[in-house]
Amino acid sequence: MDRKPRPSGSGAVVVVGAGLSGLATALGVALRGGSAVVLEASDLVGGAAAYSGGQVWSGANHVAERNGIEDSLELTEQYIRAIAHDAPEVLDEVAMKRWIEASPEAMKYWEEVGAIRWAMIPGLADYHNEAQGALPEGRYLTNAVIDGSMLGEWRERLRYSPYFPVGQTYDEMLGKGRRASYVEGDSPSKHGHAGLPAFGLADGSHGSSGDGDGDPLTFGTGVVASFLARVLSEPLIDIRLEHRVVELLTDSSGSVVGVRAESPDGVVQVDGPVILATSTYDWDPELVREMLGVDPEDFGSVAPETLRGDGIRLARAVGGDITKIPPTAVPILPGWRSQVGAGFGYGPEYAMPHSMIVDRAGNRYCNDSYWVDIVAKTLNPGERHLPFFLIWDDQHRMKYGLAQTPPGGEYPEGWVTSAPSLPELGWKLGIDGEQLERTAERFSENARRGEDPDFGRGTVTYVNKFAGDPSNKPSPVLGEIARAPFHGIRLKFVGTGIGSSGVRIDGEGRALDARGHPIGGLYAVGSAAGMSTTGTGYNSGIALGRGLTLAYLVANELTGGTDGVGAGLRSAAR
Repeated sequence: MDRKPRPSGSGAVVVVGAGLSGLATALGVALRGGSAVVLEASDLVGGAAAYSGGQVWSGANHVAERNGIEDSLELTEQYIRAIAHDAPEVLDEVAMKRWIEASPEAMKYWEEVGAIRWAMIPGLADYHNEAQGALPEGRYLTNAVIDGSMLGEWRERLRYSPYFPVGQTYDEMLGKGRRASYVEGDSPSKHGHAGLPAFGLADGSHGSSGDGDGDPLTFGTGVVASFLARVLSEPLIDIRLEHRVVELLTDSSGSVVGVRAESPDGVVQVDGPVILATSTYDWDPELVREMLGVDPEDFGSVAPETLRGDGIRLARAVGGDITKIPPTAVPILPGWRSQVGAGFGYGPEYAMPHSMIVDRAGNRYCNDSYWVDIVAKTLNPGERHLPFFLIWDDQHRMKYGLAQTPPGGEYPEGWVTSAPSLPELGWKLGIDGEQLERTAERFSENARRGEDPDFGRGTVTYVNKFAGDPSNKPSPVLGEIARAPFHGIRLKFVGTGIGSSGVRIDGEGRALDARGHPIGGLYAVGSAAGMSTTGTGYNSGIALGRGLTLAYLVANELTGGTDGVGAGLRSAAR
């Protein structure tokens, strides 16, 4: 399905990928008088962003200001520096400052041109609440609810998140807890997901309204829908689905001048400067092994299966360099193989009370409610803790369930391992059962007081609010593991489309070669671009916030700022 397909004339911009950053880049170009052809490998629009929670992190943004929250570029920089303390060599100082200063400008621009109506996510603190410059709320934005009918026939080409209760707002979800919002509410079922949402699937399912209550879109699905609705009103943007770019074309100087793509009608060529917006490498085992050092038995992904590292391979083929972020700083989550099908799932259940994460020795080794610490400690090159396991008791099963199993439900045969005692559970899972029992006893003793003196579970405000059970006292993430039968599952790290490592860029989004020189006509935005802006620091929402900022900057670069079709396009037309 193409949108108003026509030949791309000289001077068109070629955007590879129709995720959030790709759509925003094309929109920015069109609003300044340029034309854009968007080539998307799949038959759906939205990419990994549409599956996400739709959190857009931006320091000193205008939405926080209009909500009476004080912030500044200086505080934002303090925070980023405080969390990006490891491996300083991967932090690009110039790019970091450019992103921080341009981000609030970009967020305001996108709202002013009608691409989105921003809403602040209330009461959601920065990840690292102890870090200098952190705020208790104000930096997380998402879309005000949009009705899917605004997309017309393109509604059926929009990815619909199976991982968040699309239709609910953050206010509603955070009020009763993320897990409870699935199993108690009815929004997911009204929009194409019968009963519980497909929490363990990554199959590109998308819903449609069916009960006369409209089609409210929120979370990542809603953020993408907002931009898509605005893109569809621009006649200078041509979206072509099922067009996988397989080659970048260069001229005699090495500058990129177009692409070749595989389409349902054969190989096609599209000329113009190229913006890589292909997201990351989740579904390429070779790149996962190269970037993360993790084999397939310990890795899966909930991102669309079209995230195959195309941007990395395309850039490398024309001399592009790659920014590699240490695996211990990559935002991957503890998850599991789906209860049905061959996909993968993840959820807040690992952070809920009455659960803990252990290694094969039966020991806890991290703040096991907080993915940042789980990743850092599990993949610590000096002391790796693979394989790792989620352990919980029957209180957890009765209160929360797991994935598609509702509270009090029975787990599918062969999916979860259960036993009447912790030592026996350990034996079944290949864990030291005696030590597992001792670990649970100590954990439970402290959990009853709402404490974790060993690893600080319960001390991260963001996790308590976003992943915990607000009704559980004295802590939303701590509860004893004491009621038989006991349950366990071997965990996998699950990618969500934020690989951190990616195409090396400068502060303006220009792709760089190994010498640090820009490659003419080649740019990268979103998660296709390496996270040199934050180095080893990460906060939920930075991927989308940085992606929209890069889209704004690249569109400016290609069109000469606010002066209509600028130097980048004029050069391409010669």
